[in-house]
Amino acid sequence: DFESIQKKPLKFKGDSGKVKKKKKHKKDKKKFDQIRLESVEDETQASASPKYDNLTPAERKFKENQDKRQMDRILKRASTTHRDRVEEFNRNLDSLSEHYDIPKVSWTK
Repeated sequence: DFESIQKKPLKFKGDSGKVKKKKKHKKDKKKFDQIRLESVEDETQASASPKYDNLTPAERKFKENQDKRQMDRILKRASTTHRDRVEEFNRNLDSLSEHYDIPKVSWTK
């Protein structure tokens, strides 16, 4: 009765069973960084962008300043390495008082 039952897992059509990952090339990363920097420069040069045409002058100015601050934060964050950020974080922790440390609790004394 059970001779026609499949004993192996089902396969999808066109599935070879292996997942191929695309290799990342250093050339592509350099090109991407260069394109990103060019787009940042273009955005900063355009003072009145068309996406803010329907806003009041005060709202437009606020949005433009907000975008500028966000780009400054992104560039500042991208300029530091992970190692620098970790060292800065550790310096910050060292400067804190021990008031925030968890006190030892001993029930034997």
